[in-house]
Amino acid sequence: MSSLLFTPISLDNLELANRIVVPPMCQYSAKDGQADDWHLMHYGSLAASGAGMVVVEATAVLPEGRISPDDLGLWSDACEAALARVVRGVRKYFATPLVLQLAHAGRKASQYRPWEPEGGKPVPLAKGGWIPQAPSALAYDADSPTPEVLDEAGIGKLIAAFAEAARRAARCGFDAVEVHAAHGYLLHEFLSPISNKRKDIYGGDTAGRMRLPLEVFSAVRKAFPKEKPVGLRLSGADWVAGGWEIDDSVAFVRELRKRGCAYAHVSGGGLSPDQRPGVGPAYQVDFAARIKRHTGIPTIAVGLITEPLQAETIVKTEQADMIALGRAMLYNPRWPWHAAVQLGATVAAPPQYWRSMPYGVKGLFR
Repeated sequence: MSSLLFTPISLDNLELANRIVVPPMCQYSAKDGQADDWHLMHYGSLAASGAGMVVVEATAVLPEGRISPDDLGLWSDACEAALARVVRGVRKYFATPLVLQLAHAGRKASQYRPWEPEGGKPVPLAKGGWIPQAPSALAYDADSPTPEVLDEAGIGKLIAAFAEAARRAARCGFDAVEVHAAHGYLLHEFLSPISNKRKDIYGGDTAGRMRLPLEVFSAVRKAFPKEKPVGLRLSGADWVAGGWEIDDSVAFVRELRKRGCAYAHVSGGGLSPDQRPGVGPAYQVDFAARIKRHTGIPTIAVGLITEPLQAETIVKTEQADMIALGRAMLYNPRWPWHAAVQLGATVAAPPQYWRSMPYGVKGLFR
C-alpha cells in the first residue's frame, strides 16, 4: 500500500516530511505572555510525534490581543527570549518544522481559561481583565462587554505589531508563521458582515472588509524572511445567515495568493454564538476542498479527522493537501506512528524510542 499522507510536500521553500499537521491549540499557560517549561515539554512532545509540521498556539502580537491573561505573546523582548528558549530546546532534538501563529483576539479577548469555574466568560476589569477591541462596537454575546472600536491610530498600531511579531518570530528561529484570521478573532471580525459595520475603507463591501486582513498579511510577509513561508488560517464560513460564506473565503484566498501566501489552513465558525454547524466526521473538509479547487493554493483541512484511512482518503481524493489533527493528537501524541503502521508507511521517531516498534512490524521508524 502506497500512502500519500506520508509523502513529502513543500510550502514554498519549506519541505515537510509528510502531510500531517499539528494545528495551533491554546495552552493558556503563559505568564505575562512568556512561554515556560510547560511549552518546552508540550511542543517537544508534539515534535516527537512524527507529524510533518507543528503550529505553535495563537500568540498575541499585543497584550490586549490575548484571549486570556494566560495566553502566549510576542510583543516584548522578554516574550521573545522565552519563546526562543522553547524553540532552541525543541530544535536540540527534533528537526520537525515549527510554525508560529500570530494573533489578536479582538472582541473575544480578556476571557477566563476554559477549565476555570468561569471558563470562557469575560474577566472583569477589577480582576485583571481589559476592554477588548473590535472593528465595530458589537459585543460577541450578551455576557461580553461592548468592545472599543479600533480607530485609524489603533489600526496602524495593530499592523505594526503584527510585523514586529513576525520579525521576532524569525529571530526565535521559527520555520514559518501563520496569520490567524479565523474563529471569530479580530481579523475574522473585520472579514464578516456580522461583526464589521464600519463605514470607512475597512468596512462595507467584501473588498472593504478584506482590506485590513490583507494589509496585515502583507506587513507580515514583508517583515518575515522572504525564503520562509507565511500562511493564514481562516474560517471557511460563519454558519450564520448573512455572514461570511465559502465564496467569500475563495475570493479572500485569491487575494492572499497574489500577496505571497504559502498555504490556507481552513477551519470554520467561531464568530457568533448563533452559528449552526453540521458537526460530524470531516465536517469542514469541503471548505478546504473548494478553496483548493478554485485557487490552487496548498490547503490544510481540519475538523473531526481522526482515523488514518479517513485522512489518507482526503489527500488522495485531492480534497486537501495536508491534514491537521488537534484534539486527536493531544489524546494520542503518537497518532502518526500508528497511522504509519496502518498505512504501510515510515515515520521519523527519536532513536531512543525505536525499541517501541510493535512485534512483527518492520521498517516503521527512520
